[in-house]
Amino acid sequence: MRKIICSTYISLDGVIEDPAWTMPYFDDEASAFAGEQTDSADALLMGRRTYEGFAASWPHQDESDPSTGAAYFNNVKKYVASTTLTDPEWKNSEVLQGDLVEAVTRLKAQQGRNILMYGYGAVTHTLVKAGLVDEVRFWITPVFVGGPSISSPLDEVTTTLNLAATKVMKSGVIIATYTPAAQ
Repeated sequence: MRKIICSTYISLDGVIEDPAWTMPYFDDEASAFAGEQTDSADALLMGRRTYEGFAASWPHQDESDPSTGAAYFNNVKKYVASTTLTDPEWKNSEVLQGDLVEAVTRLKAQQGRNILMYGYGAVTHTLVKAGLVDEVRFWITPVFVGGPSISSPLDEVTTTLNLAATKVMKSGVIIATYTPAAQ
């Protein structure tokens, strides 16, 4: 069965929106880890807001430059959880139909590598609540950004996670990987 891995950049004050503030910390070490993450995944899963942000940016990046990641993001299979988006224009994008939990359960059962998610919003929250997220990786960046913290309210779910791995980078970024605890 495929794994769903949620990879989220987060500031010390809990901001995850518009992570341009991560760029000064995205060095060769972070790039290598991000490359390992995408190499292990043959699909992306995202909500509409993440999709719209990615679709506005990635198609304009240089795919011939391997340091951009554009070749991966523009060509990988993309699944979008949305009740309002009907005709995604970004290459290899498909809107999931019907119940989100059922659709993602079917995706996980298909042959393939990991399914990667970015950010932590309503879609991730729903999938964590349903027990479908296998790993959550927080890229904790040593910066206070200010502004709203965590983009969606995280109510109605209590999930206990086990620390599975940590990676401390020279830049000060800590990647903390968690997996669901046995219930």
